Amino acid sequence: MDQVNSSMVTEFVFLGLAQSLGMQFFLFFFLLLFYVGIILGNLFIVFTVIFDPHLHTPMYILLANLSLIDLGLSSTTVPRMISDLFSDFKVISFHNCMIQMFFIHVMGGGEMVLLTAMAYDRYTAICKRLHYLTIMNPKMCVFFVVATWVIGVIHAVSQFIFVINLPFCGPNNVGSFYCNFPRVIKLACVDTYRLEFVVTANSGFISTATFFFLIASYIFILFTVQQHSSNDLSKAFFTLSTHITVVVLFFAPCVFLYVWPFPTKSLDKFFAIVDFVVTPVLNPAIYTLRNKDMKVTMRKLSRQVVNSREMT
Repeated sequence: MDQVNSSMVTEFVFLGLAQSLGMQFFLFFFLLLFYVGIILGNLFIVFTVIFDPHLHTPMYILLANLSLIDLGLSSTTVPRMISDLFSDFKVISFHNCMIQMFFIHVMGGGEMVLLTAMAYDRYTAICKRLHYLTIMNPKMCVFFVVATWVIGVIHAVSQFIFVINLPFCGPNNVGSFYCNFPRVIKLACVDTYRLEFVVTANSGFISTATFFFLIASYIFILFTVQQHSSNDLSKAFFTLSTHITVVVLFFAPCVFLYVWPFPTKSLDKFFAIVDFVVTPVLNPAIYTLRNKDMKVTMRKLSRQVVNSREMT
């Protein structure tokens, strides 16, 4: 990487999440509590799906991958946010900044694909109930999982290869709490107008288009259900409301970030916390609290863990 980029900048400076000591302590406990919840909640879902054969179905396999992505997305930024709270010099090395941006976009791009796959799974289960097992067979499920990670990597690499070659020789204040492509590109010592357009088109257009496509898909599913049976509409809406909530929580900050890539400090802080802290901890709560199979299995696993401890 050093051979590719001959920049004079060796580190970037982050903004502070809080100035007062009281707010720093509040954010420290808030972020720490939520990050522990993210780790425990998402890992619990992954292990629940792995160890219960009844949950080896496309919906739960996709859900387990969503939990892995949420855990990875949060882990790229939240530990750094926590460690920087009481630090006087909030700096990140050039290499670590590039790595952080790369993995944020791997996870973010992968989650877009995965949420689309989950929408297709729900469409098949609700609108093509009799053909569900034929369409969502193990091969199709593996295809969706592999596509999630492969497209996530391609999405990140397609932007990363341009940024890594940019010369950075001047200001190094990112103006945010984490590294993201639009802000880092702005710090380059060359005209980056075209590159900014490419990044905005790549991430912004894809995020916006995928968001509206998913919302339209869920509306179409509800409309189809209503035409066939109005009695099933409330049940379908209850099922899909979980997915719609997750889609809105994930995409709203992404769309806003690339439509307005340089928001005010307070808005940037809000979107950073929603994207990397709130959404990853809410996803497992939303899916488990509103899913009977997951709740039953989790109770069963909890009893097994308690019983094994009592025996020892």
